[in-house]
Amino acid sequence: MACCGGCLCCCNEGEPRTPEELTILGETRDDDDDEILPRKDYESLDYDRCINEPYLEVLEGLDNKKAGKYEAIKWIVVFAIGVSTGLTGLFVDFFVRLFTQLKFSLVGGSVEECSENGCLALSLLELLALNMMFTFISSVLVLIEPVAAGSGIPEIKSYLNGVKIPGIVRLRTFICKVTGVLFAVAGGLFVGKEGPMIHSGAIVGAGLPQFQSITFKKIRCHFPYFRSDRDKRDFVSAGAAAGVAAAFGAPIGGTLFSLEEGSSFWNQALTWKVLFCSMSATFTLNFFRSGINYSKWGSFQLPGLLNFGEFKCLDGDKTCHLWTAVDLAFFVLMGVAGGLLGALFNCINKRLAKYRMKNVHPKARFIRVLESLLVCMVTTLVIFMSSMTLGECRDLVSPMTNTTSQEVNSTIRRFFCYNNTYNDMATLFFNPQEVAIHQLFHQNATFSPVTLSLFFVLYFFLSCWTYGVSVPSGLFVPSLLCGASLGRLVANILKINFHMQIYSGTFALIGAAAFLGGVVRMTISLTVILIESTNEITYGLPIMITLMVAKWTGDFFNKGIYDIHIHLKGVPLLEWETEVEMDKLTASDIMEPNLTYVYPHTRIQSLVSILRTTVYHAFPVLTENRDNEKDFMKGNILISNNIKFKKSSVLTRAGEQRRRCQSMKSYPSSELRNVCDERVSEEPAEEGQDILQQMLDRRHVPYPNLYPDQSPSEEWSMEERFRPLTFHGLILRSQLVNLLIRGVCYAENQSSASQPRLSHSEMTEDYPRFPDIHDLDLALLNPHMIVDVTPYMNPCPYTVSPNTRVSQVFNLFRTMGLRHVPVVNAVGEIVGMITRHNLTHEFLVAKLRQHYITI
Repeated sequence: MACCGGCLCCCNEGEPRTPEELTILGETRDDDDDEILPRKDYESLDYDRCINEPYLEVLEGLDNKKAGKYEAIKWIVVFAIGVSTGLTGLFVDFFVRLFTQLKFSLVGGSVEECSENGCLALSLLELLALNMMFTFISSVLVLIEPVAAGSGIPEIKSYLNGVKIPGIVRLRTFICKVTGVLFAVAGGLFVGKEGPMIHSGAIVGAGLPQFQSITFKKIRCHFPYFRSDRDKRDFVSAGAAAGVAAAFGAPIGGTLFSLEEGSSFWNQALTWKVLFCSMSATFTLNFFRSGINYSKWGSFQLPGLLNFGEFKCLDGDKTCHLWTAVDLAFFVLMGVAGGLLGALFNCINKRLAKYRMKNVHPKARFIRVLESLLVCMVTTLVIFMSSMTLGECRDLVSPMTNTTSQEVNSTIRRFFCYNNTYNDMATLFFNPQEVAIHQLFHQNATFSPVTLSLFFVLYFFLSCWTYGVSVPSGLFVPSLLCGASLGRLVANILKINFHMQIYSGTFALIGAAAFLGGVVRMTISLTVILIESTNEITYGLPIMITLMVAKWTGDFFNKGIYDIHIHLKGVPLLEWETEVEMDKLTASDIMEPNLTYVYPHTRIQSLVSILRTTVYHAFPVLTENRDNEKDFMKGNILISNNIKFKKSSVLTRAGEQRRRCQSMKSYPSSELRNVCDERVSEEPAEEGQDILQQMLDRRHVPYPNLYPDQSPSEEWSMEERFRPLTFHGLILRSQLVNLLIRGVCYAENQSSASQPRLSHSEMTEDYPRFPDIHDLDLALLNPHMIVDVTPYMNPCPYTVSPNTRVSQVFNLFRTMGLRHVPVVNAVGEIVGMITRHNLTHEFLVAKLRQHYITI
């Protein structure tokens, strides 16, 4: 951001601001708790390439052979990301299965014994102790790295939208996420491991190509490739897709997920790489899981962490159909119900999240651990008590020839049931969630309607309460399980009460899709994920119709759960497009007119002052038309236009100079403390000098040696104070700090050609953690030295004119992945700057209100 942040001082303290002004400034929030403004401390990513001289030197030395080598390295890295994500999924799945089997075997055996001896309290204590121990470990890991909480999908979606979330792709986050989610799932919480797999894959995609770690600083390898936000975000897209592919065995669904819910910036080459990465993750996980579980290496029988099994009618049953055209009407109604229930789920969870933000998060950090333990305790009590008291004994169906049915019938629970019967509630609760989903999809015997209703209600509210506590938690599997129970309930009613010949597993699948679609509001990618998970293409049409209806119904009430949590975090997420009404505004209406800028040749003392007194990440490089303005601009509307755009300026240039000088009083160098009192006198132009000759002389020196200490005086007239600013390019904060640290400068009595030159690799060597200006030893700097920034600035950034409509600015900003958009008038003079916060919905709405008030 290159605009001046002094807008908070534009009004006198005694002058009240309008609600619209307060909204734009982000100082207050409306009384309505639903109004949460985007936070201004979130940074954007630099997706646009900086086409400066070091970059052009790299291009000039790049031939087809080197370009091919670079592309080959990228493909190798993409393959490594897919394999690493698959191995991560294998690690999580192995230990979740290990801990869960140990827990259920121990507690299940204890329940069988205590049901006869009357010591069920001991079984409950065993289950409670194990669950709370696992949950405690998971919650403590989140205390170490708070961004590891939740599924991570809202944060990754924000990152791919162009917002930098602090710590979201760090190695420490990865370790806490992966380890925490396996303990959270093993601890009996109603969470899934599939959502966090997406976050884990994104972290692998962000960190693996860098060959270094901030958490473990000794892990550092000189790897000069992919040292930009552009490459990093592409790899994050591939990693997120690989996470989906590993979770569901759906490589195409993962690619579409990254496209639909993630990246705003897409191209054909990226599509191929993301699909290849997803395939690598799927087959890596499939190879190892099949070998470990079936001892058949290379059989590829388990494609993902969650697989729905084979939907197939029993052999010899010619009247069985997976679904018919008549069933579509019921699927539409289930989509409506899923959308309504999903909207209710999101509404309750939003209120719980707001309550946590106000009453839990501000308190001591151990309070979050206590909340997690409370949720774990209540969940364990509900599981145990409902299984013991609310379950019904159902007839056990003999194993069929269907392999899936045989596997399902082997996981039933017979607590308190004898004579070839089983406890239907315990079968759902005392099994891993994936097994419970298989039961609802493929169990031939019916579950009691009362059991299914109670199970749905309990799972609905407990999973809603759980999502948001301080543990890594996914929402896909709990939502699928809730919806599957609802769909199985509908199937039982249609079978028993209306004697319809339907396939119960289909209704369970459609119910799962309806509820999940109503919660997350995904369409294309979720359709493909569910089809790939079932390996049944004939389910494409009913799943698609159900998801569309669920989304339309839910959108009538609120947004998807991930968008809600993005909004609650105050992330300035940019939607796909703006509202039509916003085109009443132009770029000049939403831009920031107050600019902190640098000259092409700037003294070190001024650069240090600018960097120490601002937090902006880019600065326009400008020159002032100091000579002969009155001759050139007399009667021209240029000066009046600049006055019009800058009349609302908070800080005049003289005031800005005073602020910089004030900040220098704390500098260790006496020269830096006193230099702000010095002024470089300008030599007056010789009288009668030919103006045309001046222009011819200056055409070979496009960036004259103008220094910021030639500041305007308070005695200047309005016309002098707002001299036109000729725009030459953008220079990043990281680039300026890099130049200062490496001593890239020249003396006043030297030519700028004597300034040392940095290569592109030297400019990007410290990525992604560039040095800070406060790490610079100011005593070693000579304040009178000059820095020529022109070789390192981007001379050709995307720009817009002041009259550009907001929709055009928005589309340019979002589709090109920009961070700064200079507003330049017809003669090449900058009049303002537009950043992400100037394009958020809240900011545009406030500006539109001001527009109506003005009219």
